[in-house]
Amino acid sequence: MSRSVRLRRTIRVWRLTVRNAVRFVVHRGRRTMAGSTRKAELDERFAIRTSQDVARELGNMKGALMKFGQMLSFIVEALPPSAQQALSSLQADAPPMAPSAAAAVVRGELGADPAQVFLDWQPVPIAAASVGQVHRAVTRDGRDVAVKVQYPGVGDAIEADLANTEGLYRLVGAFALKGLDHRALVNELRERMLDELDYRLEAANQTEFATHFAGHPHVSIPAIDAATSTGRVLTSEWVDGLRFDEFLATAGPTARQHAAESIWRFAQYSIHHLRAFNGDPHPGNYLFNRHGDVTFLDFGLVKRFAPGTWEELQPSVEAIVVHRDPERLVRTMENVGFLAPGHGLPAEAVYQYVSTPYLPYLSDRFAFTRDTVKDAMATIIDVKGPHAEVIERLNMPVSFVILDRVVWGVSAILGKLGAEAPWRAMLLEYLHDAPAATPMGVAERAWRDHN
Repeated sequence: MSRSVRLRRTIRVWRLTVRNAVRFVVHRGRRTMAGSTRKAELDERFAIRTSQDVARELGNMKGALMKFGQMLSFIVEALPPSAQQALSSLQADAPPMAPSAAAAVVRGELGADPAQVFLDWQPVPIAAASVGQVHRAVTRDGRDVAVKVQYPGVGDAIEADLANTEGLYRLVGAFALKGLDHRALVNELRERMLDELDYRLEAANQTEFATHFAGHPHVSIPAIDAATSTGRVLTSEWVDGLRFDEFLATAGPTARQHAAESIWRFAQYSIHHLRAFNGDPHPGNYLFNRHGDVTFLDFGLVKRFAPGTWEELQPSVEAIVVHRDPERLVRTMENVGFLAPGHGLPAEAVYQYVSTPYLPYLSDRFAFTRDTVKDAMATIIDVKGPHAEVIERLNMPVSFVILDRVVWGVSAILGKLGAEAPWRAMLLEYLHDAPAATPMGVAERAWRDHN
């Protein structure tokens, strides 16, 4: 990407920031003199207009910034429904590239126009997201497929965005997380996001996961068509299904619970048994049928633990969930690098803060709600609140960055689905090979024993 293009992209980010900062100042001024009812109306109007602005700008920019918007769209539960809906457009309905541009990518990668490569090609994409857009097609031997075509220049865009992200981490570290190794964190994010640009790597990831989960009772992963997949074109079998918002609007409690446990178990099985997991758990990466069965899509961002890494991280999780022991937690966090030796923090204070995202695993049964992630996130980012001293001294090991994203992302989805289950007992299935705690756990254990 040329310096001028990178500059224009950066300017767009700053204009978005300034525009919404001015909007906030005006909003606060109007709010000062308003009554309680009018204040609520003004707050909702401000949130909706700001979210629409962010969705429009980031959707057009693609790359890492759009992916950031995707994350916001399902984690920020404090926004009113209309504002969340505006951001949710980034999950699957971002502005697409022109049909001619998509055709040019296919031609460059596969040596012929889409109409020659495929028996049938739909020029209008069915979905457009942060790195590429998806077209429906039919292979020459008659199979229905989904073809993901990468945006031209998106790699340079992501590099530019991540350069801005490094500055953001430094800014955050200046007033809160002083122990963070900001450069290492940015490098981890850059490596994982740049992985998404190589569709050959994604094809290998998807094939690997499809092989691991073959025959699984509640996990489905589409097969790759290697003959029409390259570095910038990825073809996989077509799967009919409901998008997340469609499923939420039509599914009953049983189907929602089934879908929630499927998503949760997919993540846990991947982490504990494969030591590799999909690091991009946003709703646009799932398809549902009316019973709650889930098809998992998009394996571009896969995190793989180096040998011994999970074994280093697991004791901290067990200190919270299994032992509920503050002193033990502090020792394990010091061993793995979450806390520096000689930090001087009271163990109970550390436990109260660090256990916040793990609240569902501290009781025998827990019901996720839309407030679950909102309330936990409010505690985690309250740098001036009761946990300020702990926040200031905490570091996040690089190996934990993507896993942390999965913890928050899956929890947000479970909240939207209103899932209730014995999550602690279910987690012990994976931590300590405990007996299955639900019928779905029994089915998964039978599948695992058979394989």
